Amino acid sequence: MKKTRMGLSAVAVVGTAALVLTGCASGSGDDSSSGDATAVITTNGNEPQNPLIPSNTTEVGGGKIIDSIFAGLISYDAKGASVNDVADSITSDDNQNWDVKIREGLKFTDGTDVTAESFTKAWNWAAQLSNAQGGSYFFDDIEGFSYDADSDLALEVVSPTEFTVQLTAPEADWPLRLGYSAFSPLPEAFYDDTAAFGENPIGNGPYKLDGEGAWTHNQDIKLVTNADYDGPRTPKNGGLTIKFYTTQDAAYADAQSGNLDILDAVPDSAFETYTDDFPDRNVNQPAAIFQSFTIPQYLEHFDGTTDEGKLRRQAISMAVNRDEITKVIFQDTRTPAKDFTSPVIDGYSEDLEGSDVLTYNESEAKKLWAEADAISPYGDTTFSIAYNADGGHQAWVDAAANSISSTLGIKAEGKSYPDFKGLLDEESNDAMTGAFRSGWQADYPSLYNFLAPLYQTGAGSNYGRYSSDQFDTLVKEGSQAGSVEDANAKFQDAQEVLFEDLPAIPLWYSNVTGVWADTVDNVEFGWNSVPLYYEVTKN
Repeated sequence: MKKTRMGLSAVAVVGTAALVLTGCASGSGDDSSSGDATAVITTNGNEPQNPLIPSNTTEVGGGKIIDSIFAGLISYDAKGASVNDVADSITSDDNQNWDVKIREGLKFTDGTDVTAESFTKAWNWAAQLSNAQGGSYFFDDIEGFSYDADSDLALEVVSPTEFTVQLTAPEADWPLRLGYSAFSPLPEAFYDDTAAFGENPIGNGPYKLDGEGAWTHNQDIKLVTNADYDGPRTPKNGGLTIKFYTTQDAAYADAQSGNLDILDAVPDSAFETYTDDFPDRNVNQPAAIFQSFTIPQYLEHFDGTTDEGKLRRQAISMAVNRDEITKVIFQDTRTPAKDFTSPVIDGYSEDLEGSDVLTYNESEAKKLWAEADAISPYGDTTFSIAYNADGGHQAWVDAAANSISSTLGIKAEGKSYPDFKGLLDEESNDAMTGAFRSGWQADYPSLYNFLAPLYQTGAGSNYGRYSSDQFDTLVKEGSQAGSVEDANAKFQDAQEVLFEDLPAIPLWYSNVTGVWADTVDNVEFGWNSVPLYYEVTKN
């Protein structure tokens, strides 16, 4: 029996094939802001893995930038509810054939119009196999998509402000995903020189690059307000500078000294002091963030299709003392995981079959490991967990490795990479020699978004190379369900398959723990842990 708890945000589309996501999106509707409207806000970030093309930006560092400089059909408010942005309406009579109307008069920052074709052409380009976009799979539910060859999506431009979309099957919650960056529109200039565009992107969002060369690699990117943006995220400040840090401790030190306005990830070294260091200027609230470490399927002794591999994965999971680590290392700013998603998402379940594998159990872990050794001895092989040093992961990785080592009697240790980009590049090239830290910050508020991108066969962020026909089928059935409730039931069934195979070892859910300097006001952190930068005012 599954117990389902409603999350903080409810899905905007429910059950019926009725009118959805309609209404005016123009303007913020709040003129009560104070402070210097020309002042630039500074915040922390990471060097993006790839050039800044929306459909190929699948990590947090680049995503924070893309979401600031592009506006999609919808955006999400602080609680994850859908709000029309470029869209005027998104409607369907059968949940399979959708009609999209966009607002007139919207512009890209090069002065060209945002039209229906700005979306259809961009989506078609992103979906093509030959363009090898990391987010291409987001379009696989649109008729015409192919994983095997270039093909055109079933998109039709009706007028400059209207287009239609034909899905392969009905999907009640399809509009909910349209705030994700892969669905952003692109100007014609993109197709002239995609490489140049990736360095100096032209968007239509609340911010734009502060001139050519505003992205200084491995240092920062400077954004200024886009005066032509007219939508629900109209900024109350003059711009945003995202500084790239090699360690969170360095970012925290800058926040303390007043050289950084907002920090969205307090380092573990400051968990005991940050509320005193930043009284009345801190946050510790649930967010749609899931943390794990992935054991790639190609790793010796851990092939998930074999008995040995399954036994070792279960043993490793039961050897991690999540309760102790979240209490000692994270000072209760994390919650031990019960599933593969997040408690703030509608449909979250605390009682999925097989989830007992997430409970620390020393005797059972030893037993399972011994059974695996009887199949093929592990010997003196070292079990490693790779992590990026610029993300503040060393303490928990070391603690998890020590827990595994002391429980199973094997060598286990962390393996440091200087930055997130370097780690992702190795994962992309199937070059990992051990496990690696992984996780997910939701792109949009849905269980599906925590499952398909990470574990579906061939998905862009499936760096562990997991493949399961049973899982894929259940996820597909969930995505095509006629109601959100039916969809969530299928997604819960799909998670029970994951508990059998353990392509990743769930660890905990992250709270967003952030601080801000006394230089700024109106700081609010959203459902996905990212501050609503456009709301921030500076003294």
